[in-house]
Amino acid sequence: MAWRAVFPAALVFLTLSLSACVSPLPYVLDDKAGLGRVFDGIGGLSGGGATSRLLVNYAEPYRSQILDYLFKPNFGASLHILKVEIGGDAQTTDGTEPSHMHYENDENYFRGYEWWLMKEAKKRNPNITLIGLPWAFPGWVGHGKNWPYDFPDVTATYVVNWILGAKQYHDLDIQYVGIWNERSYDNKYIKVLRNILDKVGLTGVGIIAADGDWNIAKSMNGDSALNNSIEVIGAHYPGTTTVKDALTTQKRLWSSEDYSTFNNEVGGGCWARILNQNYINGHMTATISWNLVASYYQELPFGRDGLMTAEEPWSGNYVVESPIWITAHTTQFTQPGWTYLQTVGHLEQGGSYVALTDGKGNLTVVIETMTHDHSVCIRPPLPAFNVTAQNATFQLKGSFASIKELQVWRSQFNFKTKKPSFFEKLTPLKLLNGSFTLNLAEDEVYTLTTVTTGQRGSYPEPPASARFPKVYKDDFNVRAPPFSEAPNFADQAGVFEYFINLTDSGPHVFTLRQVVTQRPVTWAADADQTVSVIGDYQWQNLTVTCDVFMEKNQTGGVFIAARVNKGGQSVRGATGVFFWLFANGNYKVTNDIGGQTVLAEGQSGARAYVWYTLSLTVQGQYASGQLNGFPLWKNAVVLTPKNGWAAIGAHSFELAQFDNFAVVANEGF
Repeated sequence: MAWRAVFPAALVFLTLSLSACVSPLPYVLDDKAGLGRVFDGIGGLSGGGATSRLLVNYAEPYRSQILDYLFKPNFGASLHILKVEIGGDAQTTDGTEPSHMHYENDENYFRGYEWWLMKEAKKRNPNITLIGLPWAFPGWVGHGKNWPYDFPDVTATYVVNWILGAKQYHDLDIQYVGIWNERSYDNKYIKVLRNILDKVGLTGVGIIAADGDWNIAKSMNGDSALNNSIEVIGAHYPGTTTVKDALTTQKRLWSSEDYSTFNNEVGGGCWARILNQNYINGHMTATISWNLVASYYQELPFGRDGLMTAEEPWSGNYVVESPIWITAHTTQFTQPGWTYLQTVGHLEQGGSYVALTDGKGNLTVVIETMTHDHSVCIRPPLPAFNVTAQNATFQLKGSFASIKELQVWRSQFNFKTKKPSFFEKLTPLKLLNGSFTLNLAEDEVYTLTTVTTGQRGSYPEPPASARFPKVYKDDFNVRAPPFSEAPNFADQAGVFEYFINLTDSGPHVFTLRQVVTQRPVTWAADADQTVSVIGDYQWQNLTVTCDVFMEKNQTGGVFIAARVNKGGQSVRGATGVFFWLFANGNYKVTNDIGGQTVLAEGQSGARAYVWYTLSLTVQGQYASGQLNGFPLWKNAVVLTPKNGWAAIGAHSFELAQFDNFAVVANEGF
């Protein structure tokens, strides 16, 4: 959907006198009786999981342009907060993010892209607030159990090490840390975490809990030690409301994950209502969008649920979506530390308004009149409000009464005419005796402010959208750090890293290695196999070739695959064509990642610690495979799925290596 026709700046329907259709009483903006809560900012969430996976692979200048739209002050979204996943080697929505400690005696603070992303954000906005939150943990943290709280000292030390590593290796100050995303909280663990943070000198790092619902507030009110350990109560998808217990704690209240909505125009409208009404209805002083940027394969769960879209590093194409500019309506004209006025609320004919001040005479007012059915705000859906066009008069009082002029920025969604006007700067508004009247149409957002530094950043159009290349090769010989990830591979279970094979003096010195050897403390339904997908989900007819190396005797195994149709939280149910090679000398072809639906099987003579070349061709309803260039099986019948990604993987959480990956999408793709 799109927005209504754009009116020129001279016809902005801003009037200075009351008329017959103006509401009987003005909306007063006043600080005389005191102020409301302190504003903590608006942010985005990278993680939960692997939602920024493709961003790091963009070439310049497009990668920097995307980052500017997200983080550069007075340019695009101008975010105040960046929250990232503390990788735990497990599937956490759209993929896995690597841990800084795969094993108990292993520490590496350069794995993954979140360090890079935090540094890029900090480079653009030195004052940005940084938050870390674990979704999953390496298996050793839970001592083999899917529960991180039985050994609270171990789990807390693991998290604290990540914070210390951020400072030591990247000069990043993490200001807040969470518990365990959307899972049960444990009072003892929270107190232990607070104690260890304090012991190592991280007294300034605040704990956010419990990144689920508001239930922890009741425990806090009955446990002073727990209450003292927590700085912020964070709820996810609160539907703009809070509860009495949370207010009673007198702690700061945040919507520490929100939005989770397809980022078209309707999604932008949903975001506009959330940003205003989280404070009006729920006293929440920070709102963080899941996710920051939709930079993962769109067919994974929650495709395009970011503030903007950047899912084509191979083409350089990206799309600046509506939520970027809706965010800018607040972020470009406020800062954390500003304060809400007490005089905020709902408009008589639908919509809402908030006002904030820096305490130095500056005032910013954000008004939204969103009416569209926002059932797309999925977690939970926000009710659709009846909103009609209205004249609204605002009266400035107290220290704002002397303001003579306000800058005006407007976005019009205009669903009927499908012609959007986004973050448009209008003629400044002259006030008469501290009063102004707006003619508010349906589905609009206005910012009226004394701040003059806002601007609508722009770059030349990025390259046109293009499908993933039909011919793609990677020999993994890029001299990147040996623990980083190969471009465009999206790990869905396990972690696949560059590896320098010092025991190989031949052609396989630089490889890609699956390195997770113990099932993690999971957050989602991880597959029992490890798998990384790549390519175009619409691929039907293709040939996948890869050199493989098993590092587990007898029970070890590896696979290459085509037409893989599921990933993310659904990866356990993935189907496709999976060509398995086992260290016991067998091979198998299955229609599912679990290996239950067998299409072909037999003897291969393969064993561990030997390199083999596997090749899989799927054409129409038939699949064939080769081992070291010789046919091993052919014409296995494949009825479903009709399309999907290419993939590599291992039979379990085991060490395995891959080299010289290649895929060719044939005619009929």
